[in-house]
Amino acid sequence: MEIPTLGSSSIPIFTLMYTFIYLLGYFIFFKNWDTKKKPDASSCLISIAHGTPVVILSTYANFLHSQTPQHHFASQNTPFQTLVFDFSIAYFIIDTSHYLIFTPHDHLFIAHHVAVLYVFITCRYVVGYGGFAILILLMLAEVTSPLQNAWSLARYRKDEVAAAARVYRGLSPYFYGVYTVVRGVFGPLFVYKLVVFYLNGGGDGVVPFWAWASWMVVIVSAILLSMLWVSCLWLNLFKERSKMRKLS
Repeated sequence: MEIPTLGSSSIPIFTLMYTFIYLLGYFIFFKNWDTKKKPDASSCLISIAHGTPVVILSTYANFLHSQTPQHHFASQNTPFQTLVFDFSIAYFIIDTSHYLIFTPHDHLFIAHHVAVLYVFITCRYVVGYGGFAILILLMLAEVTSPLQNAWSLARYRKDEVAAAARVYRGLSPYFYGVYTVVRGVFGPLFVYKLVVFYLNGGGDGVVPFWAWASWMVVIVSAILLSMLWVSCLWLNLFKERSKMRKLS
């Protein structure tokens, strides 16, 4: 088995791309925004550049590419799948840097990003197998990206721009609903199938126990944290709606 090396990596070029997009947002698109909000808006911009494209790329890599892998959770990573991993690794490197520089106290998001990087890097550069399933999970994680980024950008401006406030209020229940279904239903169902697959020895000989077990710990933890986050958002929404009804 030949494991890809850093010499064949596309991470440097993708890292430069995300850096350029981030700086473009900071100094051009959001230059007139509040200083405290510009970094977060720029982070949203690179998330937009990553989210939907990586869903499309992962779908193509897993199901449409001429080097389509066996539809097997522990199949060997194809060259195009490794390219998709590099695309995502570079994004998480830049976004983690953003958090470390501008919001170093946000330990939860930093830990999440570092854990995701661990999964992607070990799958791509150490194990060389199992990418098919990991990319499906990435698709599930990023399919809500357009809604989340539109919601986030509106939230940053809702106190300053009336239109942003309307978008934020109107979009919130739809975003929360889609996010809850994807992260709280489809995600856990797929992870359950993945855990059963590995427990039954589906990855024996190609994906070592330490790898898939640690991946599952990271993935399950990420799902639980996602559900905790969206639960808090639902709670705040219900409180806001209740308060508005009492005032009207």
